[in-house]
Amino acid sequence: MTTNDYRININDVPNFRWRALAWAVAQQADENGFVTFLNNNGIAYPNDPFPNRLCVGAKRVISFDTYPESRANVFETLYNVHCEQPSFLIGYLGYDLKNQLEDLTSRHPNRLGFPDIYFVEPEWIIEFGEDYVVFRGEGDVPSIIKAIEATHFFTGEQATRKRLDSIQCRVTSQEYQATVRRIQEHIYAGDVYELNYCIEFFAEQAKLDPLTTYYALNQRSAMPFSSFLKIGNQYVIGASPERFFKKEGNKISSQPIKGTIRRGQTADEDALLRVQLLNSEKERAENLMIVDLVRNDLARSARTGSVVVDELFGIYSFQQVYQMISTVSATLRNEATWADAIRHAFPMGSMTGAPKIRAMELIDELEASRRGVYSGAIGFITPEADFDFSVVIRTLLYDAENQYASFSVGSAITYDADPAQEWEECLLKARAIREVLES
Repeated sequence: MTTNDYRININDVPNFRWRALAWAVAQQADENGFVTFLNNNGIAYPNDPFPNRLCVGAKRVISFDTYPESRANVFETLYNVHCEQPSFLIGYLGYDLKNQLEDLTSRHPNRLGFPDIYFVEPEWIIEFGEDYVVFRGEGDVPSIIKAIEATHFFTGEQATRKRLDSIQCRVTSQEYQATVRRIQEHIYAGDVYELNYCIEFFAEQAKLDPLTTYYALNQRSAMPFSSFLKIGNQYVIGASPERFFKKEGNKISSQPIKGTIRRGQTADEDALLRVQLLNSEKERAENLMIVDLVRNDLARSARTGSVVVDELFGIYSFQQVYQMISTVSATLRNEATWADAIRHAFPMGSMTGAPKIRAMELIDELEASRRGVYSGAIGFITPEADFDFSVVIRTLLYDAENQYASFSVGSAITYDADPAQEWEECLLKARAIREVLES
């Protein structure tokens, strides 16, 4: 049977969703297999979180080598491919695409081996509603449903995961704090006024079950932009709280996060910590700097006078932390394409610092690892040319063939930052993934 839109009612959609993901991973087990799972965990978020959506198989893998302009501008290539054949595309933009946007380089090796950009038109798109599921694709949907229902996915104590005995950090606490002081010297010299400095945690000879690892991370740190991506033997296992960029019609919006504090052990402590974050002059200053940067990024593609700050210093609660989130929106001008808008805003200002180009130069000079997919963006483009992308943070990257696992965390360094406190903030952000891998 062939179908383009097949809807069924489901009594227990959450259970069916995990079974569908397990079925998809099994179906796409070979070295060319492709799966992407977007999961909002039912979390309310301004401008809405990711949809609950599963994409399975690659009907078409977008080639960025067959177009003359691809080496100079992959964003234009993506736009041209979509214009030639409007369809649903899903994938990611790696941070090191910055080297195509500006006169920048990446001096560290690509240890994980992920390509800088990867997009596919999936064979199947499965949308999960509250009490229904919609299948979009060509094939025998009843047989797929039967196969999903027959798939066992063990959760909780039944889930078997490999524990990693040796997770290392690429830098020591002393090295980290010395680098923070170097960044502050650049700030005093006027090179930058804020820089997002990141560090890598990694494990070699890591044998993980990506699916149960993702489930455990999602249970430990449920996020509105949770994602699981499989490209052959490479995996992106994400728990991101941050939106990079969204387009609906001619409205574009971005939601930078700057400001983090842990959750309390009691209700009273939790309330006090929330107020502490809201009233922190340091966190508000960091957030405002990035809001100004994002406003400028959006203005490059927006109608004159249309850029507005919808919310400044919003405090949002997640399982592990409170986050300070601001929302900036604008109206896309007629002569600017959706690809122009992404190109002008990429990478997310909250992951670079400001001014952006000088910050990215210093990031490559001062950080000890190549970022790769980390601090890039994962998301989708619809046939109507709308899109939604999250920032790749709180995310485990895993190369199953080479048994290399990596995740990075960072914080915004300003002139008054305390190096020891910034180190502790990084450890806080790393906690959820470390607990999953080491427990």
